[in-house]
Amino acid sequence: MSLNSAKPWPLGFPSNGYPQPQGPYYCSVGGENNFGRMFSDALLFKCLQAGLNISGTNAEVMCGQYEIQVGPCVGIDMADQLWLMRYIMQRCAEDFNVKVDISPKPIKGDWNGSGLHTNFSNESSRNDTNCNNIRKQLENLGKCHEECVLFYGRHNYERLTGHHETSSIKEFSYGVADRGCSVRIPRTTDRDGKGYYEDRRPSSDTDPYPSTAALFDAIQYGGSERLKAMVAAAKKQIP
Repeated sequence: MSLNSAKPWPLGFPSNGYPQPQGPYYCSVGGENNFGRMFSDALLFKCLQAGLNISGTNAEVMCGQYEIQVGPCVGIDMADQLWLMRYIMQRCAEDFNVKVDISPKPIKGDWNGSGLHTNFSNESSRNDTNCNNIRKQLENLGKCHEECVLFYGRHNYERLTGHHETSSIKEFSYGVADRGCSVRIPRTTDRDGKGYYEDRRPSSDTDPYPSTAALFDAIQYGGSERLKAMVAAAKKQIP
């Protein structure tokens, strides 16, 4: 989400209040609905020039909020490219004299937060039958919900409320085409019986290195000594 540098208020928000409620901004067109497209397009082109794997961009649910899709990537390259994109985004913001806010709940109240939805697949899920392997992976992931959430961004409890297209931070769930679940299985994956799925819990300020490490460990093993060590180290850093 881009913020007007003169006042910490999202692009498209009037200086003396709020815009009309959410609805017309998602994947929007038109000057009355879309705010920030020039910035988003400039970021897209700069990332492509830098050789990053960018799948696309779109205006999001909240006024002035944008998404950029990094990937597909293999392994740790995902985290490398995300951090490079964030750097390019900050440099691009200088050209437009705006401030970038990647906190999970930039505007309190009846507005969507900002997530780092993580699409994941491996050889087992891509060569699955009737999503049997995928469901085994998700059952493993559910066993490590609390551990994974620890690495899924700061103040993420402000966003994961069970409202505004999120699940509750207190519980794990998954479902087909369900934006209110912790993990969403796309309709195409359900139809084909194989493919990828989307962990919707990480917030937009997530550090992708520990979060993807925790995700992989949970999916593969349902928790391990390595994940326990990561959790113990992370808790020592919590004030």
